[in-house]
Amino acid sequence: MEYVAFVFGIFGFFAYLQASSLKRRLDRIEQQLARTSGTDYYDERSALLKAARAYIGQQVGIELKEDHEDTDIAMYGNTKHGSNTLLDVDEDWLMVRVAGPKGEKDKLIRIESVQRISIKR
Repeated sequence: MEYVAFVFGIFGFFAYLQASSLKRRLDRIEQQLARTSGTDYYDERSALLKAARAYIGQQVGIELKEDHEDTDIAMYGNTKHGSNTLLDVDEDWLMVRVAGPKGEKDKLIRIESVQRISIKR
């Protein structure tokens, strides 16, 4: 009887190791997809980065994906009452200065949360 419990214990331990290994692999794949996913406006993430680097120092309009909305950018930065000035661009982040009626705020925005970026006219 003890032998059967020992065998099931060994099988249970191997099943746990297999499940934890799969979880780590899945997390790694999700991180890679988040880094390389494109946007609706730009076909590839690299095209979005290239466009953002070209717009540094200029006022831009930024559209964020629905699940990443930022109230300051939506209410002030993309309207006639304020502006978004792109300060710096990194591989994973945009640094934006949002000017509104209450003053200016510097914000970091993840590249994955940006749907579209364009020159504000």
